[in-house]
Amino acid sequence: MLIEIPRGTASLESWALQIWIVSGALWPVIYGVMKKFEELTEREVLALAIALEEEDERVYADFAEGLRQDYPATASMFEGMREEESGHRRRLLELYRTKFGEHIPLIRRQDVRGFVERPALWLVRPLRIEAVRKEASTMEVETRRFYEKAAARTQDASIRQLLDDLATEEREHEERAQELDKQKLPDNVKADEEVAQRRLFVLQIVQPGLAGLMDGSVSTLAPVFAAALATQNSWDAFLVGLAASAGAGISMGFAEALSDDGSLTGRGHPWVRGLICGAMTAVGGIGHTLPFLIKDFRAALWAAGVVVLAELGVITWIRQRYMDTPWMTAALQVGLGGVLVFVTGVLIGSS
Repeated sequence: MLIEIPRGTASLESWALQIWIVSGALWPVIYGVMKKFEELTEREVLALAIALEEEDERVYADFAEGLRQDYPATASMFEGMREEESGHRRRLLELYRTKFGEHIPLIRRQDVRGFVERPALWLVRPLRIEAVRKEASTMEVETRRFYEKAAARTQDASIRQLLDDLATEEREHEERAQELDKQKLPDNVKADEEVAQRRLFVLQIVQPGLAGLMDGSVSTLAPVFAAALATQNSWDAFLVGLAASAGAGISMGFAEALSDDGSLTGRGHPWVRGLICGAMTAVGGIGHTLPFLIKDFRAALWAAGVVVLAELGVITWIRQRYMDTPWMTAALQVGLGGVLVFVTGVLIGSS
């Protein structure tokens, strides 16, 4: 994206604003103007429901298209799910026209707090069937929770009835998909019956915990080892590591807690996620800080290095186990980040 730099001091503020926007520094302001779900009117709730159903319909269509060549039975299942979402959208449109007329305000999931940004799996080729099935299960859970919460706060009887019906159908959607799965799909491509629950466990516990552990284990390497090599004193390195770990834990905890409220997605209470993320961040930093309680500096330095290797190994295992990242890819990603930060600390501490 090109930025035209205006001439003259009178235009410097405009130029600075453009730089600020492009750099992403305005995201807290943008986030601040998002609507809370409780603030939506019944008209906006229906408009949002229409947009969600249209998005889900198109996602399922892309899943079906991407899987048709290699997994025709699974593609047929997603085509059936697409048709069902299309039916939901038609019913919502009919009720909306009856209640509010032809104009539908543009309100999308990114305009309302509580939704999780979906990875664009449908754009990746070839599609990984396990990832697609997990994403579809999560979508169904999220949509069902949206309808249940929307119905609970709607005063209009006809709107509430439709939202309740759609919530019930979304609740049964996964069961019908599993039945269709058993009828059409060979054993080697069947999804796990608990894939949706596992996906939510990953969203609520593993994801914030892993983010914190990675940040704490990697980001604190530089200050800890820089202080150790600069001072050649175990106690000084311990104090720096303790301060860095506590500060990173507090920062990451608040960042996770304020990311979204989890009310529509099942990600759990934001402050619980924040606590998990903050605690794991502190643990990740404290791990290689504790060895500097050893008075002998060289022994403390070697012990800290061993702990760092153990931390990176644990992170690699978690990424492979819960995030479906191949062992080699996970090891390279985690190891590369750790090495770069470690070398940065060594260079600064030795200068």
